[in-house]
Amino acid sequence: MMTNVQPVARPLPSEKPVLPVRSRGGWLSPSLGLLLGLVMAWSVGVGSVTITIPQVMTILLKPFGLALAPVEPQQEAILMVIRLPRVLLGVLVGAVLGVSGAAMQGLFRNPLADPGLIGISSGASLFAVLTIVFQVKLLPALSGQWGLYLLSLAAFVGAVLTTTLVYLLSRREGRVQVTTLLLAGVAVNALSGALTGLLIYLADEAQLRTITFWGLGSLGGANWEVVQVVAPFAALSLGLLPRLAKPLNAFALGESQATHLGINAGRLKRSVIVLATLGVGVSVAVAGAIGFVGLVIPHLVRLMAGADHRLVLPASALLGAIVLTGADLLARTLVTPAELPIGIITALIGTPVFLYMLIKKQPTVTT
Repeated sequence: MMTNVQPVARPLPSEKPVLPVRSRGGWLSPSLGLLLGLVMAWSVGVGSVTITIPQVMTILLKPFGLALAPVEPQQEAILMVIRLPRVLLGVLVGAVLGVSGAAMQGLFRNPLADPGLIGISSGASLFAVLTIVFQVKLLPALSGQWGLYLLSLAAFVGAVLTTTLVYLLSRREGRVQVTTLLLAGVAVNALSGALTGLLIYLADEAQLRTITFWGLGSLGGANWEVVQVVAPFAALSLGLLPRLAKPLNAFALGESQATHLGINAGRLKRSVIVLATLGVGVSVAVAGAIGFVGLVIPHLVRLMAGADHRLVLPASALLGAIVLTGADLLARTLVTPAELPIGIITALIGTPVFLYMLIKKQPTVTT
């Protein structure tokens, strides 16, 4: 008896899909880039003194002799000395927080991961509070030489030291397990939080006000020198983390599967941790602990563009810059002439978005 069974065509090994991701958001990065330009132009023009976009262009193009609108000296001084460095600092900090959060979530394959998970933020906060409380008594020489930069330097050193401690604690026989790295981060975060609480208990009222404002984040200390300090570290994170997109896509399959695909898992972990620590550490040092950007932004990008890290990483950087620049604009204009800590704005924006995603149970995890 003849049967009409057709053979099942099997794909050749080279035809098998390597990465479990889909790309559907090629439009996203150009759109976010355009939106970032609009938000920056709006942000530098709004404040106690209004500066229109033609006036902004006139000031920026002044060295080339182009004049699109009449400009007063006061407007030029406000734009070049106060607003432009502040907006640029917000763009750098927001972009670094966004791309670092996306990379950490890809590395841990956990939607709740952010750069603070491995002790970056808690370590920076501990050393910053330590400097605020004891600098006069223990570090008078350094305080006199470094001035306001001592706080930023201490926060950056704290971020690097605690992240290094978490990394060393998670090493077993020369390898770093992601689960152990996560647990070591939780333990070091708890220890840093306890020590920070003890220092806050010892602080006086003036120190408490400084600690509270710094802990909630602010771009009020922005100037060109601060931007120049942040820019090299931010450039490293923003330039190199997106280059890890393909290994992170493979890592979404699992560490052993990624190794079989030829990914050096140890090198990938070290690269993500080092680049995130450099960028976020210096950002926390100059702008304080700004929450929710690194946690929520990658989720929003995945909702729009899918889980492909080739899109998620650059789009998270752009959306992080947009959100933080917009949040800073609200922080300095809502209660003028006073200024709100920017962390309050990001928390008010990020919490409802995060709760909405939890209620909708949208599958945004890359596993």
